[in-house]
Amino acid sequence: MGSFSIWHWLIVLLVVVLIFGTKKLKNIGSDLGGAVKGFKDGVKGGQDSSDANAPPAAAQQVTGAAKTADANTVDVEAKTKS
Repeated sequence: MGSFSIWHWLIVLLVVVLIFGTKKLKNIGSDLGGAVKGFKDGVKGGQDSSDANAPPAAAQQVTGAAKTADANTVDVEAKTKS
């Protein structure tokens, strides 16, 4: 009783098409697709522009004086990505 059969979904689809019409549904679909594409391009473009405009980070060297006495600290060498 909790799940819908294929006939329920077909009736719902028929009612939606009768209410809105196929032209309006096509326009809604294309608008939604354009919005998703624009969002993806914006996210991808935002990452590219921030990486291209940002100056490369300078590598920092840890000296013996800056080390802490914490037993959980792991000393590693930082490398820059080339």
